[in-house]
Amino acid sequence: MRNLKHALRTLFRTPFVTVVGILSLALGIGANAAIYSLFNEMLLQPLPVSHPEQLVNFTGPGPRNGQTSCNSAGKCDEVFSYPMFRDLERAKTAFSGIAGHYLFGVNLAMPGKTAINGRGVFVSGSYFPVLGLRAAIGRLFTPNDDQTIGGHYLAVLSHAYWESHLGADPSVLDKQIVINGHPMTIIGVAPKGFDGTTLGERPYVFVPISMRGATNTGWTGFEDRRSYWVYLFGRLKPGATIKQAGASINTIYSHVLNDLEVPLQTGVSAKSLAQFKARKIILADGRRGQSNLIRSSRTPLVMLLTITGIVLLIACANIANLLLARAANRTMEMAVRLSLGATRNQLIAQVLTESVLLAALGGVVSVLVAHWTLNGITAMLPAQAASGMDFRLSIPAIWFTAVVSLFTGVLFGIVPALQSTRPDLVTELRNNSGKLAGGRGAARFRTSLVTAQIALSMALLIAAGLFIESLRNISRVDLGIDVENVATFAISPRRSGYDSTRIAGLYARVEDELAALPGARGVTSASIPLVGNSNWGQRVSVEGFAKDPDTDDDSSFNPVGPNYFHVLGIPLLAGRDFTVADNNAGAMKVAIVNEAFAKKFKLGANVVGKQMSADNDSLNVTIVGLAKNSKYSEVKGEIPPVFVRPYRQVELGQMYFYVRSALPPDQVLRAIPVVIRKLDPNLPVEQLKTLPQQVRDNVALDRMISVLSGSFAVLATLLAAVGLYGVLAYSVAQRTREIGVRMALGASSATVGGMVLRQVGRMTLIGGAVGIAGAIALGRGAQSLLYELKGWDPIVIAIAAVLLTLVALGAGLVPALRASRVDPMQALRYE
Repeated sequence: MRNLKHALRTLFRTPFVTVVGILSLALGIGANAAIYSLFNEMLLQPLPVSHPEQLVNFTGPGPRNGQTSCNSAGKCDEVFSYPMFRDLERAKTAFSGIAGHYLFGVNLAMPGKTAINGRGVFVSGSYFPVLGLRAAIGRLFTPNDDQTIGGHYLAVLSHAYWESHLGADPSVLDKQIVINGHPMTIIGVAPKGFDGTTLGERPYVFVPISMRGATNTGWTGFEDRRSYWVYLFGRLKPGATIKQAGASINTIYSHVLNDLEVPLQTGVSAKSLAQFKARKIILADGRRGQSNLIRSSRTPLVMLLTITGIVLLIACANIANLLLARAANRTMEMAVRLSLGATRNQLIAQVLTESVLLAALGGVVSVLVAHWTLNGITAMLPAQAASGMDFRLSIPAIWFTAVVSLFTGVLFGIVPALQSTRPDLVTELRNNSGKLAGGRGAARFRTSLVTAQIALSMALLIAAGLFIESLRNISRVDLGIDVENVATFAISPRRSGYDSTRIAGLYARVEDELAALPGARGVTSASIPLVGNSNWGQRVSVEGFAKDPDTDDDSSFNPVGPNYFHVLGIPLLAGRDFTVADNNAGAMKVAIVNEAFAKKFKLGANVVGKQMSADNDSLNVTIVGLAKNSKYSEVKGEIPPVFVRPYRQVELGQMYFYVRSALPPDQVLRAIPVVIRKLDPNLPVEQLKTLPQQVRDNVALDRMISVLSGSFAVLATLLAAVGLYGVLAYSVAQRTREIGVRMALGASSATVGGMVLRQVGRMTLIGGAVGIAGAIALGRGAQSLLYELKGWDPIVIAIAAVLLTLVALGAGLVPALRASRVDPMQALRYE
């Protein structure tokens, strides 16, 4: 306590310097705490279940002939057929249990409450037992709740939905909730904090996996071994290893594959069949659940954590320089205390107490900085992504902040503590009486710190420049679509109990009502949203295109409404757009293809009039138009081959509508929900936004990385400038007598000022060179995040070098001017 009180008095004896130090540390630690909070939630934090380290995810890579349906829970080689899931579940292996799940969209309605849309999960009866969970109220599913296909109209609510929408009312048990038009009985509520096993998705409700067909009219994939859609994970038996589990599960898998599924692989080549027979299940750590977000966020989060770590190092270097200067000015105090009997360990403890206290105060303020940073990140992300994550400072992040604060306190305090309490201090004072404290060793150390700060700042400036240039490249991408003045939204009437006939009538009424809105210039629709990270692929046959079983004949497919290309401003190079007459189930089957499709399938110059088909049907679809290439699923992605057909000629499901209007977008966005409520008040409007917003959402990650890296780079450069200024100002003060002697012997003001600026130039040159090398290494690590840009760019490096040089010269200008104005007579009397 005595050391602590003394440290407080010492720090606030110079309040301005202390406050600057606290703010510097707060910015560095706060930035790290914010990014670590995201890093922990996405990459480190296990599922809130019993013994998550025993969970294992299943992947089944290799060729497959059939239909594959995958979503945000994982890649398409991670899904299995329903019959295969049941075969593995029943087998005796090194797993105590195996569970299956599949995300789906839901419309939920309770008596007396407005219907809402959200996410649900089809889960096997083994899902909750394998996870080791207990219900908050009621009960969870058991294996007995999913044995009969279409026979278990049961639901388990998520705790978050139960609290936010039902007021945590325990009386909801045994009541009915309408899920996609089907009443189901609520049997329980999942435990608090459990949001499923897919990071970034927060389902409202869990439904038995055997009910997928009942809630999705027309779907028949339970008995089809060539329909891949179930994600699997298991729990290891006590004492079992992943290697043992892999050997036991693959023995069963190989038998089922060869006995039951190989005979179904018709029309494939011998090579593909051999690869199919050789397929194996690959097991991976499942403690984090199953999610594409884990994979896609790893590189950007590691990059951001590296950048914020560099910012913290620069802040620490500043504080180390500050404490070194303060320690030098306390040389007499330390010498007196040593001469009066204080031990060196006592003095080191005192100085370290001051540095740790300074770091602790910075850590406290950093909590606010972290909170603001996380709020800023939330504002940059799409609403759907932001709602799927907890962008708040978590308990592990607070512990991280505390540890970082303690570590930095010791890190930047140890050298000043050792320097100011060296054993020969009294002797040196006697030999250097009247000299301003601080030896050459300390001066070299301070200069080295600033040079390192310049190097780190240069690396961050270049990295930020690369991300900004990448975002600039993205913003200049020719979408091939006129996105301005277009509003978009989706509705999912099948989830509200509509059959195909009612859906067709509803869509026609929606198009008419939207077309009647004031200022409306065009209305169209599509099953797959533009630049929405969605895709629907089909194998096609095309007139004149020869293929064998190994030929790549996949194409993206989109059922669309009339005037699709006209409304969205996509030019037609030949043929015509769809009309209302085409959008009829009995009309001639027609399609429009893009340039990439025509090139892949070698349609030549005369595309219009050629015949094609999908899914190995006879050539019964006529191509009536050729569209110019335009971005489809991703702004950054390659344009795939695409063919579109009138939506009435295929199975109807969720539909995205597009309204081009002369009115301001906000007016159109307000009018759309009114139109839908008039047609059906229980039909939720989904993903209501403008098309430019949809484009921005598609590249939200790139924008976030660019903004954060740019902000952190500016912060790092400013901190480095403060450090450079501090070292130069202290150096000038320390050399005041020397400067006075030089000027008394005839040195001009320009010569003295140039001496200081040369010191700036040396540090900037050395630090800049090292920083460029570091930036190239950083850029290579971030190559996958850059769009149409290498990990290094000479223009970016040159701009960063100029900026850093200007900042360094600005920081050195004041000390240089001060040195040039030293009065020789006063300097010679300077102590």
